[in-house]
Amino acid sequence: MQTREIPFKLGIQPIAWINQGIPEFPDLYSSEEIIKQMASLGFYGTEMNPKFSSEENFDDILHKYDMEITSQWKSVYFSDPRLIEAELNSFKLHADYLNDLGCKVVIVCDVGGSGLPIPERNSVQPLNDKQWVSLVKGLEQAGDYCNSLGMELVYHHHAATVIEKENEITELMDRTNPDLVSLLFDTGHAFYGGADPYSILINHFDRIKYVHLKDVRKDEIENCVVNKETFKHGVINGMFTVPGDGDIDFVPILKTLINRKYIGWVLIEAEQHPQKANPYQFSKFAKKYIEELLTKYSKGI
Repeated sequence: MQTREIPFKLGIQPIAWINQGIPEFPDLYSSEEIIKQMASLGFYGTEMNPKFSSEENFDDILHKYDMEITSQWKSVYFSDPRLIEAELNSFKLHADYLNDLGCKVVIVCDVGGSGLPIPERNSVQPLNDKQWVSLVKGLEQAGDYCNSLGMELVYHHHAATVIEKENEITELMDRTNPDLVSLLFDTGHAFYGGADPYSILINHFDRIKYVHLKDVRKDEIENCVVNKETFKHGVINGMFTVPGDGDIDFVPILKTLINRKYIGWVLIEAEQHPQKANPYQFSKFAKKYIEELLTKYSKGI
């Protein structure tokens, strides 16, 4: 069970165990083994992914280990005016699906022009005004639909997409209705995009309704940028890791979440090769690291 030192809801991403976006990473664990390991570490929430959704008895697995689904990524092309209607219809079906699972947020990211899941960092073209207008329109209509279900839309700023850098995140927040569009704060992607993650957290805290905590290996990110490598190759080369194992200072981030009484989901995340970075051991390390920081903070250390 979650310890009392953690006031927010702490979960874990399955991407450390299974990452379908990078076929070079092997599929080593059954869905039940992944959920069992998560639960044994004291987590009780995780995100849905294709491996889980393909299981006919996945609901039984969740119930067996007292785990719940928190959300799931949804790629959209709202920035393309020609695709708005079809994209909204697809989004609504996805929101309905997550609503049936009991989720309260829908994660969305516009991948127009990015080539995700394997984008080139330098190939993304900034949005022109027409595309900005289309993106905002699509997000707000999708957010309105989420609200009708008692859910919230959270936008995932993401490496090598049109909303990656700090100024792009700020413009998105400025252009969108805060009642309809919220923000997923991701420490690793903030750093990759050239920002101080703490700055993103402070400047947009009131819009943040969902959090991904991952650490970075600064040297690997710099190599990725200098060598103009794909995001995929950066991940393969180990640019991401779990909190406490890299170069991000999580102390002010966690203090802010506590001081400003954040009570939503916070998911530990690290896209790593499961044979090089054992998912169970790295997740255990990250949870212990976060708990120890919060305990020290609660004692004024």
